[in-house]
Amino acid sequence: MTFRNETATATTATKRRNRVRMALMAGALTALPVAGLVTANAASAAPASVWDKVAQCEATGNWAINSGNGFYGGLQFTSSTWAAFGGTAYAPQAHQATKAQQIAIGEKVLASQGPGAWPVCSVKAGLTK
Repeated sequence: MTFRNETATATTATKRRNRVRMALMAGALTALPVAGLVTANAASAAPASVWDKVAQCEATGNWAINSGNGFYGGLQFTSSTWAAFGGTAYAPQAHQATKAQQIAIGEKVLASQGPGAWPVCSVKAGLTK
């Protein structure tokens, strides 16, 4: 024979366990795609030495260059490309961002547009997709 309190307690405990299970599953399902993105980006990343060669060709190695021609930073991003690939999360313009931040946006551009985004310098630097 079960008492009313025992049934209510068991039901409450079961609901609580189910909520915990659902939260854990939701967290795991959310983490899987993120882990895949991190792995995919890391696998396609060009070495920093290659990005240095691109910057040497594009901007004489000056990651902070603003030459007044509408291209900014070591990888010579336009304002629209910088913004479209999330660069404004780092700085308003590419030349105001760090080398690492410019490379992070460069990786996104490379993944989307390929090395042709830097048609001459990618060939000279050995930058490939």
